[in-house]
Amino acid sequence: MPDPKLNPIDQPLASLGGVGRERLTRLDKLGIRTIGDLLWYGPKRYEDRNRPNKIEKLRKGDIATVTGVISAGGVKRIRGGRSMFEFIMDDGTARLNCRWWNMPYMNRYYKTGDTVHVHGKVSSQKPLTMDHPEAEVEEEGEEFIHLKRVVPVYRLTEGVKQRWLRATIWKAVDIFSEKVSDVHSDWLEGDDGYWLSLQEAFKGVHFPEDIEQAAIARERLALEEFIQFYCRIKDKRQLFQSKIKALDCSGNDRLVKPFLSSLGFDLTGAQQRAWIDISQDLAGPFPMRRLLQGDVGSGKTVVAACAAVRAVESGFSVVFLAPTEILADQHYRVLSKWFEPLGIKVHLHTGSKKTLNDNDAKQFELEVIKETLPPVVVGTHAIVEDKFSLENIGLAIIDEQHKFGVEQRKKLVRKGSYPHVLVMTATPIPRTLGLTVYGDLDCSVIDELPPGRGRIRTFVRAPDSLPKVWEFIKGKILEGRQAYIVYPRVDDQGSGNIKAVNQELETVESNLAPHTVGLIHGRLKPDEKEKAINGFLRGEIKVLLSTSVIEVGVDIPNSTIMLIENADRFGLAQLHQLRGRIGRGSHDSYCILIAGEITEEGRRRLSVMEKCSDGFMLAEEDLRQRGPGELLGKTQSGIPDFNFGDLIEDWILIQKARALVDRNYKN
Repeated sequence: MPDPKLNPIDQPLASLGGVGRERLTRLDKLGIRTIGDLLWYGPKRYEDRNRPNKIEKLRKGDIATVTGVISAGGVKRIRGGRSMFEFIMDDGTARLNCRWWNMPYMNRYYKTGDTVHVHGKVSSQKPLTMDHPEAEVEEEGEEFIHLKRVVPVYRLTEGVKQRWLRATIWKAVDIFSEKVSDVHSDWLEGDDGYWLSLQEAFKGVHFPEDIEQAAIARERLALEEFIQFYCRIKDKRQLFQSKIKALDCSGNDRLVKPFLSSLGFDLTGAQQRAWIDISQDLAGPFPMRRLLQGDVGSGKTVVAACAAVRAVESGFSVVFLAPTEILADQHYRVLSKWFEPLGIKVHLHTGSKKTLNDNDAKQFELEVIKETLPPVVVGTHAIVEDKFSLENIGLAIIDEQHKFGVEQRKKLVRKGSYPHVLVMTATPIPRTLGLTVYGDLDCSVIDELPPGRGRIRTFVRAPDSLPKVWEFIKGKILEGRQAYIVYPRVDDQGSGNIKAVNQELETVESNLAPHTVGLIHGRLKPDEKEKAINGFLRGEIKVLLSTSVIEVGVDIPNSTIMLIENADRFGLAQLHQLRGRIGRGSHDSYCILIAGEITEEGRRRLSVMEKCSDGFMLAEEDLRQRGPGELLGKTQSGIPDFNFGDLIEDWILIQKARALVDRNYKN
């Protein structure tokens, strides 16, 4: 029985009637628990069953809709206690046999002379036959659900039949769609486009008159999903801002100006715009929550460094969080070079390195007990997990944030008194994902590269071209350049043609002799990784053989060659990240992608890499090919679930929803 205290569409499914306990359990697997869940359960596709096919034109394997008159029918008994119900229908062009196994009760519903509509797959040619088609008898004044219309087709689970689910949704739409509260309809008044009411949209999306109506209804429901999503974000943000006062990091430029003057280069226009955004946030009434997004090599680190200096001159400490020890070490070296002439001490804190207590463990303990923090601490998740007391933290900078879990980020921020947070990523994020996954963050984009960078040229080659590639790399090394060689795996796992660094080291050394080859991967000890990176930095190692562990964090301007074997095993975003390790200096660089026998999808992906160097365009294509969950990692990314909204195609709707909420939402 319906609960009178509940909103009609919040009623449990059992209140609809005809939904037993077993089916409730099975529908739960589809995320359907209430009437509202049923209404919001969108079709995966539609079948137009309005236009009947001529029986005489049907061939075995065809999926078709047919209308005709039953000329004969009945139940046949078969050996073994089985039965078959069959009728023969005629549309004036030919006859079609329709049969159902072990369903003798159907004989009650289909009689000679009935006009009947059927939809199914032709299972044999002689005689022309459909096994277990959908069938409905035409009765005057009765609406069709399964035939003679544009029919929705839904995702199913075991024990839930398409016909039953469609009929159940028909019932829910008929009884409950008019009871849906359309609370945002007034936001759309005066809009330059026509928008259905939610009530009309539910009818139109589930049982449309035509495909065009289904598309219009889907857009309205997608817009509603995006509006509701942004309302939740707005509510959460307003609640946060009402309770939390920002730490004053407005500064006085006593360190920022000397820092900018000491760089030896001017910030690009995009860097300057991002820095203005950040400096205004740091001086504002609410804690900064900003995403700094830029393509590889665009200069995000120097903008983040400006923010760090501003926080230090305001009397606060800064924590700089990186996902790997390699990247943390890179940031430590760069920031130390920039900051120490200004008198700003930088410390490194990773699982294997803790510069705070290298010389005096007792002093380190005192630092923790005093609840103070050195000016700048760069580290990995060890900062989060260790017993750091971060009471004085004014700014948390999180680099390549998608590499961290949600809980890790929360733990860091909650260690302090709600510091300002700057999130950075060099992984270009498609516009739609950026507005949803990071919808609660303000966003600054660095969309231009610093001047003076050499070109990066990308080539896709087959394995048989490797002898020429080795000679090319040797030639570039003789010119004074360095190279990366990347394989997908550390060890051979018996997968045949997928190469691994440990097994290929000897081959690479022999092909590139006498030049020194270094090795780095995730299973090496920290001191072994450091030795390889430092040797490469100093130019003693000419070639660095690696897995994708170098995807982030290795910035060596003299490296101009990137050879990636089994390139089809990597996604577009990852390939672009790897390619971003070269092209950091003034010399032209070369990215060579080796792929053997690959799928059509793999070939298309590599072709895009060869033609395009824009990370944001590549991200859009990667999203289109792989989907949001695989692209970002669903457990870490916070990707919302939308029933009707499409994160690949609905850029305009997402923008519109955000603008509507910004204009109309009141807590």
